[in-house]
Amino acid sequence: MLAIETDSLTKKFSNITAVDKLSFSVEEGEIFGLLGPNGAGKTTTIRMLACVISPTSGTANVGGHDLLKEPQQIRRNVGILTENPSLYEKMTAVENLDFFARAYGMRDQVAISDRIKELLEFFQLWDRRRERVAVYSKGMKQKLAIARALVHDPPLLFLDEPTSGLDPESSKLIRELVEKLGRYERRTILLSTHRLEDAQKLCNRVMIINRGSSKVIGTVNELRSRMAGHPKLEIVMTKIAPEGVVKVRSIKSVESVEVDDVTGRMVVEAEGVQAVAPYIVKVLVDSGSMIVDVHTVLPSLEDAYLALVNGGIKV
Repeated sequence: MLAIETDSLTKKFSNITAVDKLSFSVEEGEIFGLLGPNGAGKTTTIRMLACVISPTSGTANVGGHDLLKEPQQIRRNVGILTENPSLYEKMTAVENLDFFARAYGMRDQVAISDRIKELLEFFQLWDRRRERVAVYSKGMKQKLAIARALVHDPPLLFLDEPTSGLDPESSKLIRELVEKLGRYERRTILLSTHRLEDAQKLCNRVMIINRGSSKVIGTVNELRSRMAGHPKLEIVMTKIAPEGVVKVRSIKSVESVEVDDVTGRMVVEAEGVQAVAPYIVKVLVDSGSMIVDVHTVLPSLEDAYLALVNGGIKV
């Protein structure tokens, strides 16, 4: 079942088109990534789907509700983390969450208190609950901001650059928390990021967006294979026979051969590399090379992403 479905969603600011006829869908329980450079239109897309701003044209269905006709229902079903945490720093963690719970329409104080305790324990902030947010680290503020987005227990969660500006340790912690929310709670998450590591580790599928338009949608492995060429064959040797290297280069289907004499690695790019791999290995062994490992290497998501965003390929 679809949690989000957009149809030609477009947003213009004066003569600038920030989002251009964007059409995509997100399954329930999926972590779906909006991946693209700064200024690609990711934040504008999230703000439209969360009913923070209205589209210029096009529409969407979010959580079973029409974007144009039922914005209030959508706001109740969505939790949103903006690029800036937007917390009240003079208030404590408990006071922040209590305020936002009431803003989302929660009225039962017992239910609010129970939910706050549940979230602060989940995000490992319970012991710091009575401290003003101003003394929190950036990572702690980001965790509290995600807790704020979840306080009314929404089925959909929109995260805009959740690891932006965080140190590696805090980024890893936030990724682990997002994974828990998506994988184990089966919450639908729309994740906007320009960080390839976030997309690669967290997302079931990714849409690469640039200049407001969708360029390609698929799993990470699908994007690798569709956008960045053939898998490559990596061979590790304790002895590299020069004659074998020459013979491998002469094989008809081989496109390139890179040899690192220091590490003993040979990387071969060839059409149908998996089919020709046994022959390449035989040629090397017959020439006197000593092989200790052979495996295929998929193109990286980074290669695919850069090729697309820099205009090196068309899809």
